[in-house]
Amino acid sequence: MAVPFRRTSKAVKRKRRTHFKLAVPGMTTCPNCGEMKLSHRACRACGYYKGRAVVTVAE
Repeated sequence: MAVPFRRTSKAVKRKRRTHFKLAVPGMTTCPNCGEMKLSHRACRACGYYKGRAVVTVAE
């Protein structure tokens, strides 16, 4: 079984993991109600997308 010749240092380990992180989703404000919503999706608060009501939201 292969065994590493040297121990991986903290710096090398942390440099390798710099890109291992959560990505923040693209959020925009809804032009109809002003709530934050995901881009290219209907608003959860009002149900509008591109100026049209596409989902009926129970209030």
